[in-house]
Amino acid sequence: AEHFHWAHTVDRLKIAQRLNDQRPSTLPALNVCLQVNIDREPQKAGVAPDELKNLAEQVATLPNLMLRGVMAIPAARDDTAAQRQTFAAVRACFQSLQGEYPQMDTLSMGMSRDFPAAIAEGSTLVRIGTDIFGART
Repeated sequence: AEHFHWAHTVDRLKIAQRLNDQRPSTLPALNVCLQVNIDREPQKAGVAPDELKNLAEQVATLPNLMLRGVMAIPAARDDTAAQRQTFAAVRACFQSLQGEYPQMDTLSMGMSRDFPAAIAEGSTLVRIGTDIFGART
């Protein structure tokens, strides 16, 4: 936790506590995004949408972490309307926390295959590695 400024995949209190404990007090708080498993896919990490508020409450108490946003990797969908519907659900999760945590300004969603739909639904950060580096082999 001393070598980076952001963690985008916090989905359990245990991870948050470990990051908090290992963040040197001489550095600013580590920015974190809570990962939500919006489609409840068993093979993916992330907290269930109905557990997000509880995790946010716990993370917000850790002095060496700064709760900055929500991150999601939804199930792959080819249909733009379906992509937007899922991203809208992630945005709703994000907005439901913003009232209590006004420092939350990051909505990390969208990858090479679906980033236009994510941006249309309010994403502030997209991950487009495949478009930059090519497909994984």
